[in-house]
Formats: sequence, structure tokens, C-alpha cells
Amino acid sequence: MTAVRQDAWSAEDDLILAEVTLRHIREGSTQLAAFEEVGEKIGRTSAACGFRWNSCVRKSYDDAIGLAKGQRQKRSYLKKQPNVRGAQVAGLILGNTDEEFGRGEGLSENTLSIDAVIRFLRQWKGTFHEAGRQLKMLERDLREKEVELIELRTENERLSKEINLAQTDYRVVNDDYKALIQIMDRARRLAFLNEEEDEMKTRFKMDANGNLERIE
Repeated sequence: MTAVRQDAWSAEDDLILAEVTLRHIREGSTQLAAFEEVGEKIGRTSAACGFRWNSCVRKSYDDAIGLAKGQRQKRSYLKKQPNVRGAQVAGLILGNTDEEFGRGEGLSENTLSIDAVIRFLRQWKGTFHEAGRQLKMLERDLREKEVELIELRTENERLSKEINLAQTDYRVVNDDYKALIQIMDRARRLAFLNEEEDEMKTRFKMDANGNLERIE
């Protein structure tokens, strides 16, 4: 199942939507079928494609839509012609001229309007220029993000070194603290033993006659 995108429409998405929709118009298909095909290509719903076409993209392709409808009418007319020459003309006009309009200029009344072709190409030129401008903006943003990533990596390495040094200092201080506690504990026990030894020693005192007397 294709995931449904929720992000903003890009110039490339609009271009795909316009190309497919215009092709369906030329071929006599429905716009709904076009929106479904576009949705499968770019991962959006057909309803979202239809809304985007009617609200934003369509107004930029008025001349192209008129051109596509004219091609559809010619296609429909030529299909009804029984002679082989009509089929050959149809192939010349509609077979491979979607992107090469100039090849049909010599077909008299069946040719496309040169003014419509020029307007259509100008619209495409504007679309490509806009796509190029957005591409440059994206490349600039990418460069900025790369610089920011390098700075963050450098900062991360610096902080990691500081953390390692702090951990080393902590271990040293902790070991010194433990050693000090052990020394204090031994000193306390030695003092306690000395007191006990002093208490256990026999004490004497001299009486009035000069004799020593044991003190209990």
C-alpha cells in the first residue's frame, strides 16, 4: 500500500500533475483518471491531486489546456476518418509531437497555433526556471546544514573530551577520598587501642612514708 504524503507540494510534484493531466485531456480521458495516476506516482490521494490542480496548477496552464483540448478534438475527428491518409496525419500530429511542436508547422490547417505553442513553451520555461531557483535554494540549505553538522560534530568531540577528563578526575578524587577514610579509620582504631592500653597499665602512688602503693 502506497503511503499518503502530507508534506507541501513541490515544483516537481506540480510539474508531474500538469504533465499527466494534460496528457489525459489530449487522449480524451477523464481528469479523475489523471489524478489517480498522479496520486500513484507521487504518493498522494486522487482527491489531493484534484484539489491541487483546481486551486493552484490549472490557472498556470490555461493555454496548454486549450491546446490539449484542440488536440483531443483533432484526434477524435481523425479517428472517424476511414482513409489511411487521415490516420497518417493523425500519427504526425498526435503521435510524437507532445514535446516537438515545430515538426507540425508544415501541415497547413491541421497544424497547432504557433502563438499557442509559444505561450505553452514560455509557461514551461517559467516552470523550469522556478524549479531551478528552488533547486539552488535547496542546495544552499544543504550546504548550510552540512556546515552546521560539522560544527555540531566538533562541539560533540570537545564535550566528549571534557566528560572523559571529568570522569578521570572524579575517579582520582574518589580513590583519594577512600584512602583518606581508611587512614582515618586506622588512626581512630589505634587511638582507641592506646586508650585501652593506658587503662590496663598498673598505676602506683607514693604514701607519706615514701612507700609505693598500687592504685586500682
